[in-house]
Amino acid sequence: MEKEDNSQFWEDIYLDNDAGWDLGGPTPFFSEIASKLEPKKICLIGCGKGYDAIMFAENNFHVTAVDFAPSAISAIEIMAKENEVKLDILERDIFHLSPEYDNYFDYVIEQTCFCAINPVRRLDYEKLVSNILCKNGKLIGLWFPLDKKLSDGGPPYGTTVKEVKSIFNKGWKIKKEEFPKESIKTRIGREKLIIFEKV
Repeated sequence: MEKEDNSQFWEDIYLDNDAGWDLGGPTPFFSEIASKLEPKKICLIGCGKGYDAIMFAENNFHVTAVDFAPSAISAIEIMAKENEVKLDILERDIFHLSPEYDNYFDYVIEQTCFCAINPVRRLDYEKLVSNILCKNGKLIGLWFPLDKKLSDGGPPYGTTVKEVKSIFNKGWKIKKEEFPKESIKTRIGREKLIIFEKV
């Protein structure tokens, strides 16, 4: 088992208050795009403390938020209650969503989940997302960090646009690709939006 496959590895990071990916609020780009998407079934994999999950729920999406760190799940549950929103909260390894949720979601949100899993599981990640998305469902990803080499280790593990496209090259088509102007300052040029559609 890779260290990243152990929920306690991530729980320890939260307990040490060392979650560098945690923005302390919703991701600006996702807040922007929420108003432009038709509210349907959406899954946030590796959702962390769930700021984006709460935001999508407030925008009338049917949200499923998934993480396997107990502290993250607890934070989402508290925020959901405080904000009086309903969403499905799963304390689960993302790779265990299939087959239960096969062909279920209209959207999957990717943000710092792909770079958190061990690189040897990236093809498993593609298979998982393909399984849980409906036909014509969309994987909306902020692919990160583009300025780090795989050889530098992780998590987060580096990636490239070329690698992401090579992994999502069969059964997918690119609907949009850009460096979003809404990227937070510390991620400008280090993350790229690529939206893949399952075909």
